[in-house]
Amino acid sequence: MPAMTEPKLISGNANRPLAQSIARRMSLHRGMSVKLVDARVERFNDQEIFVEVFENVRGEDMFIVQSTSNPANDNLMELLIIADALKRSSAARITAVIPYFGYARQDRRTKARTPISAKLVANLITHAGIDRVLTLDLHATQIQGFFDIPVDNLYAAPIFALDVLHNFRGRLNDVVVVSPDVGGVARARELAKRIGCTLAIVDKRREKPGEVAEMTVIGNVEGKTCIIVDDICDTAGTLCKAAEVLVEAGATEVHSYITHGVLSGPAVERITKSVMKSLVITDSIEATDAVKAAPNIRIVPTAPLFAQAILNTWNGTSVSSLFDLETLTPIYEGLYQGV
Repeated sequence: MPAMTEPKLISGNANRPLAQSIARRMSLHRGMSVKLVDARVERFNDQEIFVEVFENVRGEDMFIVQSTSNPANDNLMELLIIADALKRSSAARITAVIPYFGYARQDRRTKARTPISAKLVANLITHAGIDRVLTLDLHATQIQGFFDIPVDNLYAAPIFALDVLHNFRGRLNDVVVVSPDVGGVARARELAKRIGCTLAIVDKRREKPGEVAEMTVIGNVEGKTCIIVDDICDTAGTLCKAAEVLVEAGATEVHSYITHGVLSGPAVERITKSVMKSLVITDSIEATDAVKAAPNIRIVPTAPLFAQAILNTWNGTSVSSLFDLETLTPIYEGLYQGV
């Protein structure tokens, strides 16, 4: 049954440029102006977060756009407090649009007496009054099961496939998709399948956390253009080392496609000085000035994907249809001509 109210967007401070881009894209689809709900999300002197919504949201279908990226705790609390404000203002339904889901790497107990923080965050989100979650490339897809509410996990692979088909047109026969570890094989295989290329794996072994002791290439990369695929790039140490190992194994070029560019600490400097010709990330996390200035880092937009997913959620139509290139290509029309 078609929705009677219009979808309304509200944004925290984590990634307002993305929220504004989603609103503009929804305006294009709807043929009418879609703007962010007028609200203030600010901090008192003691850093307590305060939210005030200046528009009537009673009975409305609300979408909160907020990544829980650095500073993760502040951005998570903003999300929860915005949800509480909307719930107490009688919003009909509240959907959290979380392009980057922080704490996702803490999805299991790796040793004794450690938390499963991803489950705790899922509980907080549910109890804050959020009815649905829309996110992108969860670090572990089983996190969807941590929630007692519906979770739609979108994938960056179709966007990356469009980008690869556009930028490597005419030389796809020489492209090999590479997983930087055994755990990411499914993600790399998905992209390889979409663009019709072969697959290789960089097997890494750690002596202790944060330090890679040894890397071995599984598969033939000699004379090939390698595309490393992963969901998160944090300090970029493993990524840059994997690129070096691939070049040593005979690769002619190395490019990387990473969904979430956390890029903390020395990451940007490492990437700039690395043998990688390019790193492509999405705008799920707002880029710093250093990231924007880096000559070999490129950002692809997710606003068209999220805008359509929000409209599909509001309309009660399929979100999984956005996993197909045939559906996604028209949404990104103008960005990837001739794919």
